[in-house]
Amino acid sequence: MFQIGKTIITEDLFEQEFVCNLNACKGLCCVEGDSGAPLLKEEKEILEHIYPVVKTYLTSQGIKAIEEQGKYVIDKEGELTTPLIKGKECAYVIKNSDGIYQCGIEKAFNDRKIHWQKPISCHLYPLRVKDFVEFQAVNYNRWDICNSACELGKKLRIPLYKFLKEPLIRKFGNDWYKEIEIIAREYYQQKQ
Repeated sequence: MFQIGKTIITEDLFEQEFVCNLNACKGLCCVEGDSGAPLLKEEKEILEHIYPVVKTYLTSQGIKAIEEQGKYVIDKEGELTTPLIKGKECAYVIKNSDGIYQCGIEKAFNDRKIHWQKPISCHLYPLRVKDFVEFQAVNYNRWDICNSACELGKKLRIPLYKFLKEPLIRKFGNDWYKEIEIIAREYYQQKQ
């Protein structure tokens, strides 16, 4: 474990190699699981604001789930999350012409209709950030669905912290990421 400011990070960020392989996994992380995407409290207001635009990208089932449950929900563990369609996929998920699940929010962002990419928990995946009183823990969430991403990451030799550079900077800032690069260099030097 390493500490940067008030965050504790796992060595998995340097040890695990990972590159999303959507052609293999088909975006199943947006479909599988027993809860929606974790949300920050401040993301509730963003969802309220962007929903009229995002709604035009969503499936009828997604719109129905959101209209019945709300734009965000509290899951069975008391966490703020996106709603699900019949207990399965995220209500904000769409499927592209190649049969790959993707985020309707991110599609609206990529089309430059909104200025928010998607929930930070989705952008950071497969990392999860857990808040504690004195610090935040940044951990790697292993899931069989991502085996193809691990294989591709290993083939391309890209560690998690490099693959997730953009979302890590989005979450923690440039200075924080510069610290992680320093830790990575020292970590790899010690391993040699």
